[in-house]
Amino acid sequence: MATFPVSPSTPSASGFAATAATPARYLTNSEAADYLRLSPRTLEKQRVLGGGPRFRKFGRRVLYAVADLEAWADGRSYAMTSDPEYLDRHVGR
Repeated sequence: MATFPVSPSTPSASGFAATAATPARYLTNSEAADYLRLSPRTLEKQRVLGGGPRFRKFGRRVLYAVADLEAWADGRSYAMTSDPEYLDRHVGR
C-alpha cells in the first residue's frame, strides 16, 4: 500500500481551507432560533410576514443555512440608535 505525503499547501493539512469544501450546514427552525437567540415562533411569523432570514423547504421541513442566518444578522447591525438606517427601520416604534 502506497502512502502519499501531505504537503503543507494542501487545504486539509493547514486546516484553514478545509471548511470551504464542507457542505453548508442546515438548522431546523428551533435550532436556528437558538442560534439567533430568538423565539421559534418569531421565525415562523417572519416566514409568513417577511423580513426574516432566507429559508429552504425540503418537503415539509423548513431549514436555515447558517450562512443565511449570519448574513441576515449582519444586515441588522448598527453603530448607534441615531444611525439613519436604524431610524428608517424603526420609525414609530
